[in-house]
Amino acid sequence: MKTAPGAKGPDAAAFGRYLDRQRSEINRELRQRLTVPQAAPRDLLGAMRYSLMAGGKRVRPILLREACRAVGGRDAWALPACSALEMIHTYSLIHDDLPSMDDDRWRRGLPTAHVKFGEALAILSGDALHTLAFQILSEEPKGDRHAARRSRVLSEVARAAGVAGMVGGQVRDLRSEGRPVSPTALARIHQGKTGALLTAAVVAGGILGGGTERDVAALRRYGRWLGLAFQIVDDILDEEGTRDDLGKSPGKDRARKKATYPMLFGLAESRSMARRAVVSARRALVPLGPRSMRLAQMAEFIVSRDN
Repeated sequence: MKTAPGAKGPDAAAFGRYLDRQRSEINRELRQRLTVPQAAPRDLLGAMRYSLMAGGKRVRPILLREACRAVGGRDAWALPACSALEMIHTYSLIHDDLPSMDDDRWRRGLPTAHVKFGEALAILSGDALHTLAFQILSEEPKGDRHAARRSRVLSEVARAAGVAGMVGGQVRDLRSEGRPVSPTALARIHQGKTGALLTAAVVAGGILGGGTERDVAALRRYGRWLGLAFQIVDDILDEEGTRDDLGKSPGKDRARKKATYPMLFGLAESRSMARRAVVSARRALVPLGPRSMRLAQMAEFIVSRDN
């Protein structure tokens, strides 16, 4: 019987170096996207650059790139979408931090965009990153041979970022504050708010890399389990982390009486749930074989991270 790649666990030091290289390459791509002359006000570009280049784990672009590789695709086919997914993620953070939303003054160890630039420019910089991301997805990789793949990825990412995904999940999250929430409702909130875009990243990588329908289905299962693990760990870190560790204000979920996994299940059971989700994520990769080793390692990284 085949086992999922990475089942014995990665060499932590070697995997850390791999992640550093990936982040460096993705950051270079992102910088180039915002240094190309744009018909945009300088202060707007400055605000976009501030939030986009403030750091971060670059989980979504790394997942997208590795999913493309796992089905035999080329990096050049994936890198534009890597930039786009990170722009969408960054826009969501800018808006999440606003006083009318999660009301945070810190992100990635720096003042949040609305603190630095004021609410109006912060909102517009998020809007600009969001729309630039969809421009990139609609235009790249260039050429007729990629047209059908671009169209599929556009649809996938739009659904994940929109009313049935990230935006809808955020609305449900806001409405749940201070109210009793069932496990089913909690899962629905976070499948939209967090899981949808993570899943879209790996599915987009599979599509852009020319994966079969079986490949894409395996990546979708992996993404859904990974998204669950990611959110549970996020909830745990909000309970246990410090601002220095997280780069943002801890304890916000409890203070706002948000629906979280530790609130419903306790910390110990939440940790067990995250571990089980990672096991399921790795198992979903079995049909993809050895090429998916890095995706298996990413699942381990997500469940063991401390920020």
